[in-house]
Amino acid sequence: MSVIKHKEQRVGVFIDTQNIYHSAKNLYHSKVNFGQIVKDAVGERSIIRAVAYVITTEAGDEKAFFEALTKMGIETKTKDLQIFGSGAKKADWDVGMAIDAVKLAPKLDAVILVTGDGDFAPLVEYLQVNQGCQVEVVSFGKSTSTKLREVVDDFYDLDENVSKYLIGNRFAAKAGNSNRPNGRPGRGMFKRRGPKDATLGTVADDIADLSGQE
Repeated sequence: MSVIKHKEQRVGVFIDTQNIYHSAKNLYHSKVNFGQIVKDAVGERSIIRAVAYVITTEAGDEKAFFEALTKMGIETKTKDLQIFGSGAKKADWDVGMAIDAVKLAPKLDAVILVTGDGDFAPLVEYLQVNQGCQVEVVSFGKSTSTKLREVVDDFYDLDENVSKYLIGNRFAAKAGNSNRPNGRPGRGMFKRRGPKDATLGTVADDIADLSGQE
């Protein structure tokens, strides 16, 4: 299937925050610039909805992160981190994210999944066959499921220009406009930039931190 991208194309973005955070942490020991990721993935197209699925902790350190995402037009859906008696911790948004994508699909031409989790491969195929959606995945290629890459219509590999999407690491040197698609930032909900970018900067048991990039 050929990949089609145009200004009138209706796009929905679903962000597996945990997956992308852990990929950046494990590969580059860095924080993630979610604003830049979504901006580049959407480009000049018409975004209908962008949702980030996140985990909350008892410390409540996530508030600033949630507020920053909201200011950029990214909706946040939260779920409490579960801590069991054995000390094990669980934080999983896979089912909820899949349900939301299926529900919104009739209003979309393209679905962008920001994840490298192979468990979403059946969702990709369902959206393609049953909803007629073009499905794109954005993730770090080094940690992305091979199966997921095989079934999607388009794969955007963050590893190919990693300096744009990381903060707090030697790889994350400031990227100028020359590194952006078409030499300029995307339009739409990210047209107005606040003084800070939203980044996720802590581990699962202390899940969110807000870091700035001028």
